[in-house]
Amino acid sequence: MGADSGRFRGTESRISQWLRRRPKSSGAETDESARVGMLLAVADAGMPIAPAAHPVGYRCSCERIGCPTPARHPVSFAWQTQSTTDRAQIERWAAGQPEANFITATGMIHDVLDVPLTAGLSALERLLDAGIDVGPVAQSGDDRMLFFTATRGTPEDEDEWWPCELDCHPETMDAHPGLRWHCRGSYVLLPPARLPGELDVHWVRGPEHELPDPLTLLETLTDACARYAGSAEQSELDHDAIAWPLSR
Repeated sequence: MGADSGRFRGTESRISQWLRRRPKSSGAETDESARVGMLLAVADAGMPIAPAAHPVGYRCSCERIGCPTPARHPVSFAWQTQSTTDRAQIERWAAGQPEANFITATGMIHDVLDVPLTAGLSALERLLDAGIDVGPVAQSGDDRMLFFTATRGTPEDEDEWWPCELDCHPETMDAHPGLRWHCRGSYVLLPPARLPGELDVHWVRGPEHELPDPLTLLETLTDACARYAGSAEQSELDHDAIAWPLSR
């Protein structure tokens, strides 16, 4: 893992530099180039993206009074059809919206298994120790970890669709404080992103890693979430602080 760890640290270093410096001054071209490069790397991996809101202090750039998910939601309600891997379009978005975060729409090329951070860190260590191929992994804020996987697919025949009680959509996030399966009709905030309170979304393992079959990770992630839930109940942890509600 030595070489991989070095690459991860390098990626996180570039992201940290961008997060610390907003691309406003003439000296920020390097940071902006790194930001665009990271977005294009995601697109090159086949994952479609679209612009999202960004923080303005502790508020949201959407200017909605009492926005329930500041800096975490798409700019457009048409984000599903707007999402793209087209490099030219992504470069135009990035140039025109230099402070914007970006989301990636799931269920077309990739899904995301979204777990509490403590459970995710434990599961990631177990998976790597077991020699299981783990794909891209991101940390979102100080409470969630995102495991990027291949999608279960979007078959033309709706009867072939495999529903799952872990499936979540933006309007049902608060019903899934444990493990969430982002597939068709959902999205996650994409690194590099800034959140209110000087938090961020950053890569732990970058998008250069091949997307694994979600079932190779699911058992370990489910077990880690169950252990986490048990310890949370014992410590009377506030579950409202665990969830990441994205209802809009």
